Amino acid sequence: MFWSRLLSTRRYPDRPAEAPTPGRSPYLADYDRVVFSSAFRRLQRKTQVMPLPETDFVHTRLTHSLETACVGRSLGRLSARRVLENDPDIARELPDFAQDCGDIVAAACLAHDIGNPPFGHSGEDAISAYFASRAAERFITGLSAAEQADLQHFEGNAAGFRILTHTYPALSSGSAGLGLTYATLGAFTKYPRPSLIQADKRQNGASEKKYGHFQTENPRFKLVAEELGLLPKDAPAGFYHRHPLAFLVEAADDICYRIIDFEDGLKLGLIDHERGLALLRKLRAAAPNARPKSAGSGGLEWRDWQEELGYLRATLIGQLVDETATRFAHHAPAILAGTYDASLIKELSGYQFLQEIQQLSVDKLYRSRPVLEIEAAGFEVLGGLLDAFLCAIFDKKENHRSRKLLDLLPPQFRAIGPQAGAPAYEQILLLTDYVAGMTDQHALSLYKTIKGIELPKGF
Repeated sequence: MFWSRLLSTRRYPDRPAEAPTPGRSPYLADYDRVVFSSAFRRLQRKTQVMPLPETDFVHTRLTHSLETACVGRSLGRLSARRVLENDPDIARELPDFAQDCGDIVAAACLAHDIGNPPFGHSGEDAISAYFASRAAERFITGLSAAEQADLQHFEGNAAGFRILTHTYPALSSGSAGLGLTYATLGAFTKYPRPSLIQADKRQNGASEKKYGHFQTENPRFKLVAEELGLLPKDAPAGFYHRHPLAFLVEAADDICYRIIDFEDGLKLGLIDHERGLALLRKLRAAAPNARPKSAGSGGLEWRDWQEELGYLRATLIGQLVDETATRFAHHAPAILAGTYDASLIKELSGYQFLQEIQQLSVDKLYRSRPVLEIEAAGFEVLGGLLDAFLCAIFDKKENHRSRKLLDLLPPQFRAIGPQAGAPAYEQILLLTDYVAGMTDQHALSLYKTIKGIELPKGF
């Protein structure tokens, strides 16, 4: 792979490279397009860890995405500068290489959770569980194995790629999705593979643990891969090696959710703050350039434990970014050759402590009773919404209840119906787009309404 192709400024699907605008790269424009999209705005009321939070300081998908983008920008620029130290010839062809890499990674990080459904990662599990249940069997029986896999192993990353590249017929204005550059779309796709791949094609790398596009988007991702010159693993199946900057998008997300989710757990009182701070101090001391232990936190005195927590969070993120950039630059030649496919964060000196932090978050935060109760409710809400609307969509008799439910669907999600001869898979995926795109509160409110549990306000 070659950086000159990987940083393509052409916009998906067929717009030529733009003339540079002083002070504003095409990738910075990508960032702005994501910010102003309705799908990004809805992340404000989607769960990061604590569903339906009652406190202001707990992170939502929106604040997590913004913070990941900040870390990603720094990581992209620093990594690129270190790549240039090893290969200064890149600067002759790409004079803005470091800034461009930072802008691409920031835009891709900003969008990295844009396809996640309500109720956090359990929302993906809830949608998957519904389509694997007997209730959904009659709707998916005629689908191909790959189409069934898309639904029964629902993936927010694939839903995100669909959002970024798909425009619904009812809303079409001649564009396709957000019209992002191919470079940003490539960096966004951490898992450049479909849901089903042949066993003999697997290499079990970091980029293969999930999938990155549905069957409907297979031709779209092929177009992205061909424009960027991604190395194929099985091109006809839409299975490729990662864009190099996708490793940095993954690393930025890994850093943020490990450190900042942990911070939420401490502030909520779900994780003992003395135990948590001790673990963070160990991670800080594990840095290659850490100060001697006797120096403590630079000789600073803390008014309370939360002040020290803020200091540790800030310094740890900087420390992890610095070391990750070094590891990326070291592996850059192998990444470009398609011979490196591992998670950069696993190579960090403090990885052992990062794993302890993650496990403590799982035990005390992700499995806390408030989280489990609302996530369990999410299974009922999302499964209930999918079942109710699918029954209406595939109701050949079109009874009164079905017509009422179909009338509740926004036009872009019911523009294609059975009467138009659309394949069942496309109809189901359109509905899944609708349900997965809801905020936590909207999904809960609509479920209560159609089940007759609670009428909308004003009635």
